[in-house]
Amino acid sequence: MTDRSKPLYMIGVVADMLKVHPQTLRFYEKKGLLRPSRTVGRTRMYSEEDVEDLARLLRLTRDLGVNLAGVEIILKMRRRMVEMQRQIEDLVSYLREDPERDGVEPRERRSSEPREALVRAAAGQLRPLDLF
Repeated sequence: MTDRSKPLYMIGVVADMLKVHPQTLRFYEKKGLLRPSRTVGRTRMYSEEDVEDLARLLRLTRDLGVNLAGVEIILKMRRRMVEMQRQIEDLVSYLREDPERDGVEPRERRSSEPREALVRAAAGQLRPLDLF
């Protein structure tokens, strides 16, 4: 669990932060638009990531006029894009590793040119996503 995904805030605090009624947050949870953690006593706990998702949701609905079905699609796509971005970063990290470290003789290794091309291409295109 990253620091940003650590449950920190109770529903009332998040509602005050975002200037919405707690019932609105419950409604969004019921619709599947967010998934706060729960304590043993079933208290909803929101992480920084949850609060950011909620702020994004509110921007989409209030500022851009997107309905909840559209918000659901957008948020799912954004989560998938972030997941794919992490996978690309892991791949770039792997490709940057020294192939000789694995104990493979240079003549047995495939050419490093494709590896280097992939590193250059991916490194130039990795950008944090913050579309909404």
